[in-house]
Amino acid sequence: MNDSSEISGFYRKSIAERRAVAQEWAGLTEQEARAWEFPPGVDPGTFDRMIENVIGVMPLPLGIATNFRINEKDYLIPMAIEEPSVVAAASNAAKVARGGGGFFAQSTDPVMIGQVQIMDVHDPSAARLRILHHRDELLAAANAKDPVLVKFGGGAKDLEVRILPSPRGVMVVVHLLVDARDAGGMNAVNTMCEALAPELARLAGGRSVLRIISNLAIHRLARARATFHADQLKTETMTGAEVVDGILDAYAFAVADPFRCATHNKGIMNGISSVVIATGNDYRAIESGAHTFAAWQAATAGAVVRPLTTYEKDRDGNLVGTIEFPAPVGLIGGATAVHPTAKANVKLLRLKSARELGEVLAAVGLAQNFSALRALATEGIQRGHMELHARNLAASAGARPDEVDRVVARLVSEHAIRFDRAKAILDELRAAG
Repeated sequence: MNDSSEISGFYRKSIAERRAVAQEWAGLTEQEARAWEFPPGVDPGTFDRMIENVIGVMPLPLGIATNFRINEKDYLIPMAIEEPSVVAAASNAAKVARGGGGFFAQSTDPVMIGQVQIMDVHDPSAARLRILHHRDELLAAANAKDPVLVKFGGGAKDLEVRILPSPRGVMVVVHLLVDARDAGGMNAVNTMCEALAPELARLAGGRSVLRIISNLAIHRLARARATFHADQLKTETMTGAEVVDGILDAYAFAVADPFRCATHNKGIMNGISSVVIATGNDYRAIESGAHTFAAWQAATAGAVVRPLTTYEKDRDGNLVGTIEFPAPVGLIGGATAVHPTAKANVKLLRLKSARELGEVLAAVGLAQNFSALRALATEGIQRGHMELHARNLAASAGARPDEVDRVVARLVSEHAIRFDRAKAILDELRAAG
């Protein structure tokens, strides 16, 4: 067996040939290598054209969150995620929110930012004004690169010029603001930036370096709000008012402490990212933009980072939650247009625009966060995860379908949700016959 990862012409090989090379290199058995096989009815060629060096697919569980009502319209929400309880938590939160009319969402125009970096500018303030003086000509040149986008009401809409200090000296950074309509916008924005870079460098009297889209899409925001009635939040040991106060205390912790805020915002992204993945959009871009937005917003207030959500108590003692974050998602182009599962999921959502998808994401993110805070403020996060996590451990330990429930029951009753205990329980059950 060759232990070198330097494989000449690997990309030229067929999927089967690549798989054989990888199997031999790792010493996988035939049974282990079958995990890379494509499910029945899936065209391997579709995936071979999406990325390089394809050997198979990596399926994620795909579930549906129910009960969602957003802007007086009902939705079934596809969510692709491996973490237990996320789909159930979103569904439960949506059910509670229905008592207050559901979620009310809105979004801004789908404007993306393209950046052109210009270095070695001797007079940056004057360069800024020279560029802005030629705004109309520059926008026209950008729009000439995508007349179809312009035809549908999109295209380059404005220019911003920033002067930034850096370790390499002062740089002039031009922001091209592009309405991407129902697309994510990466290709259109990058193409426009490439086209403008030489003229921008000439006007500034410097040299252009980077020409690329920004994932901090501060002009393409999605927002949602919901009222969670206190009388629907009571538990066996807590009144609804006590639960509301507990959630407000948990939210205050995230506001005050970046260590807690990181986990708070991660929980929001559990919901958002699972829908982004299910619809074939770029979840890395959404997550990067959301977390940077949280830090950018906090910086204006002298903080380190801030939660993407807010919670307040209304005059009737009910909990009111809101969320705002960048949502640069699309319905055309990229994986959304070619991945068969993504296409089916988009149809399931019955969307009319990419903006509507962003509003769905906002509602799901708020729902997910509310559920997490509610669990933390009442029973603790572990109880909600316990049984689902126990089922995963039982399956990982090798339990057959008829054995899973018995293993799970023992794990939960013992409060020992661990793989080693699942294996020991399974061995005991089998030894007992």
